Amino acid sequence: MDIQRIVLFAGLAIVSYLMVLAWNEDYHQPQTEQVVQAETQTNSNQPADSMVLPESGSSSNSADEFSTPETGGVASVATAADENVRNRFITVKTDVYNLKVDRIGGNIVESSLLDYDESLNSEQPLKLLSNTNNRTYFLESGLIGRDGPDGRSAAKPPVFEAAANEFVLEEGSNELTLDLNFTTDAGVKITKRYEFKRDSYQIGVRYLIDNQSDSAWQGNFTGKIVRDQAPDPTSQASMGIKAYLGMVMSTPEDPYEKYDFDDLKEARINESVTNGWLAFLQHYFITAWVPDAETPAQFQTTRRGPLHVMGFVYPATTVAAGETTEVGATAYVGPKIIDRLEALAPNLDRTVDFGWLFFISLPLFIILEWFYGLVGNWGVAIILLTVLVKAVFFHLSATSYRSMAKMRAVAPQLTRLKELYGDDRQRMSQEMMALYKREKINPLGGCLPILVQMPVFISLYWVLFESVQLRHAPFMLWIQDLSQMDPYFILPILMGASMFIQMSLNPTPPDPMQAKIMKLMPLIFTVFFLWFPAGLVLYWLVNNILSISQQWYITRKIEAETAGKKY
Repeated sequence: MDIQRIVLFAGLAIVSYLMVLAWNEDYHQPQTEQVVQAETQTNSNQPADSMVLPESGSSSNSADEFSTPETGGVASVATAADENVRNRFITVKTDVYNLKVDRIGGNIVESSLLDYDESLNSEQPLKLLSNTNNRTYFLESGLIGRDGPDGRSAAKPPVFEAAANEFVLEEGSNELTLDLNFTTDAGVKITKRYEFKRDSYQIGVRYLIDNQSDSAWQGNFTGKIVRDQAPDPTSQASMGIKAYLGMVMSTPEDPYEKYDFDDLKEARINESVTNGWLAFLQHYFITAWVPDAETPAQFQTTRRGPLHVMGFVYPATTVAAGETTEVGATAYVGPKIIDRLEALAPNLDRTVDFGWLFFISLPLFIILEWFYGLVGNWGVAIILLTVLVKAVFFHLSATSYRSMAKMRAVAPQLTRLKELYGDDRQRMSQEMMALYKREKINPLGGCLPILVQMPVFISLYWVLFESVQLRHAPFMLWIQDLSQMDPYFILPILMGASMFIQMSLNPTPPDPMQAKIMKLMPLIFTVFFLWFPAGLVLYWLVNNILSISQQWYITRKIEAETAGKKY
């Protein structure tokens, strides 16, 4: 009969495991990109977006416009003019980028990040900026205002010329410059210059204005992030939690203010800011504009049909006849890496959101990254971090385990008290408390290790969820992405087994109902951990193994000490 029962339970366990795998394959897939078709149709007749020129130094307080078509997409001129532009897109290759620059307007319309794959099993680099049927997302800059070639007064947007159709950062070189040239009808030579550096996601965007006309030239530099409402292609939902998707603006008065798509729809932002920045965030990656720190910029948002436009406008720049000047800003298109963002602008590193326990998460990440520098494997780094955390709380855990071991050792005495005073609950409680006091036992001591570990556990969860360094980070064998759940649920099952062993070392609660609940805890935790990031489950599993070792040693020691005692 026992053998039949074991076989039955084993069969049920295998069937349940296969059902969970099938459910995960059917329902727990990443969200695919979708275009908001309904909104596109609703807004297709709206005019092009407009930016209000700053009052200070501006020749006009009226709105100026980009020459981008109403229907959205990359900046371009009319269809007839498009057909006449040969070799329209210029390719830029650095050690971290493959970029595509549109000669019409000179904007970056596509960016492939060479160090980051599109998906775990893909060999294609991730496209952060793109203009496809699924998503419109590009970086725009220009000169608007009275004489700006991108403004309302221009008959059509500029079509830039370049020395070549492809620019490559050569080996041994640390810098790459792309110059786009355009001359206005009045004879003003404008060079739009992109500046790239090796191992950098910063992009310098500068306009060199050489006024060879007979009169003063005036225009306003502007930078914009243009995006539709397509879902985040890099989003990795974990236990129902998704990364923030939307705009963030930073000012000296409000260093970090979020605006999601609904916020951008409800109200238009128009605020003068000095020494600030604005960015669009998605999971792991960011596109940001950082104006010159000393230049006041008018931060604004508007709509271009179905597209959201987030940007800034400088006060007007005036160039006298025969004079030259330069104006521009810095863009960032790449991963959310703390030290890189921190070096670019104040508070930009806050886009790496470690949650409300950031004061624990940030030190954990720094230590984890240091361990990774030593061993070169994020899974091993998590194991070393677990050992370190366990060592920090070693004495607290030892005190707790010693208390539980004593409770286990005096279990026969508790049984005898229950036999003597089982009908008198008040007397029973008094005798139990007297026994605990005499043996220096804290009945709540067993909760302390778990309570202390929870803030660390939650903080590590946010580190794994938010750190781009752990995206697609392999450990060993079947674990190829520590930021995602174990595809075969092996780690959660091992974690549940380790928790069951740990529970067996604890004293049996005197209350039968409480004892049954405690027996179910390993199963409940296993179910919870099925969809946690594999790195987090690895941390808890290693922590359990270390706790079992420590608790087993202390329990055996206490049992040996109390074996000869008489009560």
